[in-house]
Parts: sequence; structure tokens; C-alpha cells
Amino acid sequence: MYKLTYETQSSTEEKKWIFRLTSLICSFMVWGFEISLATSRYWRLWEFNSKAINRMYIGLWEAYYYQEVNKSGSITKMPMHSAMNSNWTIPIEIEYARGLITMANFIQPVVLLFSSLAIMVWQIRAPYPDFVVLCYNTSIFCMSLNIICIVLAVSGNYVVDIYGKSTLDFPAMFPIRKHDLVRKRKTHVFPLGMLTAVLSVISIFGLLYEIWLLKPKTRVKP
Repeated sequence: MYKLTYETQSSTEEKKWIFRLTSLICSFMVWGFEISLATSRYWRLWEFNSKAINRMYIGLWEAYYYQEVNKSGSITKMPMHSAMNSNWTIPIEIEYARGLITMANFIQPVVLLFSSLAIMVWQIRAPYPDFVVLCYNTSIFCMSLNIICIVLAVSGNYVVDIYGKSTLDFPAMFPIRKHDLVRKRKTHVFPLGMLTAVLSVISIFGLLYEIWLLKPKTRVKP
């Protein structure tokens, strides 16, 4: 009887640690993907009918392209980048995406802090279940905000770019004009944003399971 009880407790403890570590690993992956989204140059990929620039990779803060340059009498393509500053016409969906992605990158460390703190309390076997639940609830709230930020940022950019009419335009002295645009290609930014949101949801379910295990179970009298 004692052996059976011990094995049951051991199995339950293993499940707890599996959910804790899975949730923490997902949270770290989410932060990594959010940093990738913030620095990605593939928010938009435009192709032009122009000899100067054929293709442009547009990020949230900079645009990247190859431009033909006459160098010592020979035409070569040089990698160039241009900061998307006040000289550009920045559309509202890019402005919102900047703010939302920045917010998500500042929120996720809070998630990692409280999740790690809860695991440390578990590790030292401190009898503070209410504090652990508070840490988990804070992490869940922050991750929920993160999901909203990421989904709104990538979906808004995707819909307007592919199916709408974006107001994004270049400076007056830029080597190409927007009427040279011939094609807009899909990129990995939207799927990566959705994957980031899914990982956040998985992490939330792991924490909710932990909270459920911490709640006192009441036995129903026969």
C-alpha cells in the first residue's frame, strides 16, 4: 500500500515538473520569436519593375534592397538599407505593429521572471501555494496581453499588405517610386507570429494545470 502511494505521488510530481518545464521552455521560445519579429526584415516583400531595384525587404524600422551601382565602369548590385524615418510615408498598420511588438518584447521578460520565481519556490519546497498562484496568474495575464499584441501586429500587417491598399511610400529622392510596384509576396512573418501565439497558449494551459493542482480537492461524502 505504501509503495503504491509513493509511486502515485512520484508520478504526479513528475507530471507537475513536465508541465512547469514545458511552460517555461515555451515562454523562452516566445521571447526569442518576438525578438526575431521585431528585427525581421521580412514584414513585407515587394517586387518592382525597375532596373535600379528589383526587390525590397521591408521591416518595421528599415528597408533592405540591392541597388545597381556604377563602380569603376562596371554595374554591380550593392546591398543597401534605408531607415524608415519621417521622410517616408509610414502607414498606420506599421505604426501599430511597432508599438505592439515593442510592448510584447517588454512584457515577456515579466512572464519569465514570475514563472522562474514560482519554479524556485517549488524547488526549495517552500509552503507558499498562494504566492505561487499569484506568480502564475501574473504570468497568464501578461501572456494573454502578449498574444493580443502579436496577433494584432502580424495579422493587421498581413491583411493590409496582401489584401488591402497600404499607404506606405518612399521619400521623394528614393531611386524608385511606388507605381513601379508589380508584386507583393507573402513572407514568414505571419506564420511566425501565429506560432508565437500558439506557444503562448500552450504555456498558459500548462500554468492553468499547475494552478488546478494547487487547489485543495474536496472529497464528496458518500
